[in-house]
Amino acid sequence: MAEAVANVARRINATVEEERDTLDLSNCKLISFPEGVFKVLRSVTQNIHVITLADNEMKAISSKFFSTFTQLRELDLQGNVLTKLPDSLEEMQHLISINLANNNLSIFPEKLTEVATLERINLEGNNITDIPMEKLSAMPALKWLNVKSNPLDTDIHNALKSPHKFDILSSTES
Repeated sequence: MAEAVANVARRINATVEEERDTLDLSNCKLISFPEGVFKVLRSVTQNIHVITLADNEMKAISSKFFSTFTQLRELDLQGNVLTKLPDSLEEMQHLISINLANNNLSIFPEKLTEVATLERINLEGNNITDIPMEKLSAMPALKWLNVKSNPLDTDIHNALKSPHKFDILSSTES
């Protein structure tokens, strides 16, 4: 445990000291975003554009995360155990890419459809059965959606086969 904490601290300090625009906390055994990180990064949150929290054990992500990192352009949360996202996700007015692959989402996070800048959504390997196609079609910037390896119902599979203004990766088996 102490080693994991030290690893997180090293990565955060490097981000601050080297004025990086990326924070990589992947493979750190995190079950949530560390509260202390908000204080340490307070002076540089506006400069951070990419955060990777992949391959941790995160069950939830707080509203504070989204209201703190408002300039975020890319967020990688793949390989966690997330079941939902907070409503504050809609505050991410610069986010262009979100990776939520291999989590425990059973419901499509509809707040994603309210992020006007979002171009890429990866939801591969979750437990999602329904997708709000109408809302996705109304997203102005969406270019790519990956819903492979989800137990989508037959109607959704059929809807995915018709032409859309964005690319869709999906499993064809029903």
